[in-house]
Order: sequence, then structure tokens, then C-alpha cells
Amino acid sequence: MNPVTTLELNKVSFSYNKSPFIEELSLILNNGEFVCIMGPNASGKSTLLKISAGMIKPLSGSIMLWGNNIHQYKGKDRAKLISYLPQMLDISIPLKVKDIVQMGFYPYDIPPELDIDKALDMVGLLDKKEMYINQLSGGEVRRVFFAMTLVQGAGIVLLDEPLANLDIKYQIEIIKLLRGIVKKRDITVLMAIHDLNLALQFDRVILIKDGKIIGDGKPENVLNEYNLQMIFDIDIKVLHYNNGKTSIRYD
Repeated sequence: MNPVTTLELNKVSFSYNKSPFIEELSLILNNGEFVCIMGPNASGKSTLLKISAGMIKPLSGSIMLWGNNIHQYKGKDRAKLISYLPQMLDISIPLKVKDIVQMGFYPYDIPPELDIDKALDMVGLLDKKEMYINQLSGGEVRRVFFAMTLVQGAGIVLLDEPLANLDIKYQIEIIKLLRGIVKKRDITVLMAIHDLNLALQFDRVILIKDGKIIGDGKPENVLNEYNLQMIFDIDIKVLHYNNGKTSIRYD
């Protein structure tokens, strides 16, 4: 069976202050893919996610969401199909945890199947649903907004550094949770991360630098010493073991 294309960027270009930043970048995401995007700071990860979400318009090129131009969708209709969680989260409004998560229902007249309690239980915060968001730690805040993204129920989920400020325990649990949701619901996940060893847990890795895709494919193929040294400009060793496992060491 041929894969179903859910999101396609075709020769997309974007600039800040008239200076080219992303130039003719093309990317295809298919249904049921679990993908991470990696690169140094200011490489274009966040901009690419915002363009993919329809948050900002490219200067040229097109973004197709299930075969239609993403900017043809009205706000609520687009939110049912694609969700986006930014890197910087606003906690200035004094809302309770349960109220933040409930915001994920805003595109719907009839909410999706996943309710607030289930979503909070998934991220380990059910016991804090009555607390105010500004009473939580940075990692807990991120998990609250992640729960909000889960209840939104979109077929494509874009996450900008969702593991930031999380203990390793929750980083691993979020990865496992996402993999399970991708498999169960056949959704597409694209998320920006920094940890190279966590990237080995994804089906596909995209490497980006200076607004250009340098590598795209299975982790074991893309995360090689040549690519990583070129992207991050440091000495990195990729170790392959007899059991088929791979690890990455920073020298």
C-alpha cells in the first residue's frame, strides 16, 4: 500500500528582514510517520515548523495539507487537521491546569474521544488538574500544554522542543507515549529535538542547517559521523553494536 501524503512543502522560501533564511525547501510527511528534526540553534527548525503549521506564510512555494493548500482552511478547520505546540509557552494568564487542557477542544462542537482526565493521566499530571498553571515547574507546564495538544486530536502534530525542561524520565515517557499514539491512531508527528541519542528512537530524522535540509531518512543512515560533524561542528562518534543497537558519543 502506498503511503498517504499528509503534509507537503514544495520549494518553500522564507526570509527575515529581507535576508534569505529558507530557500526552496521541499519536504513530504506521510501518514503514520514519527519524525524528528534536528539542527543547531538558528538553523531553521522553529521557522520550518511554523510554516508547516500555517502560522507564517512563505514568500514563495506551497504548503499542501491533505492535498489542499493549507491557507485555504479556516482556522478551526485547520486546527482539526494539524496542531502546533511552540517552544515558548505563555503562562501569564492565571488558568487552572484543566482549563489549559480544555482549550484543545476549541475547534470542535463535539469534543474528540480523549477527555481531559485521560490526557492529564497520560502525562502524569492528573493529580494537579485543579492547580494554577503558574504554580507548576517548567517541565510540568510543558506537559500540561502537551496534554492540550493530545486532546486536540489532529492528524498531524508539530512540536517545537517539547522535551525541553523535562527530566529524562518524562522525556522517555513522552517519546513512548507519542510512538504509541502514532501507531494506534495512525497520525503524523514532527518534532524538533536536541538529543542525538533520543533521535535514534524515531522512524525518520531530518537534519537542517542554515535553512537547508542536509539529511533525511532512517536514523541509522542519517546520524552518521560525517553529517553530525558537518551539522554541529564538533567531534562525534557513532557506535554500532552487534545486537543492532546504535549509540552516539561526544568526544
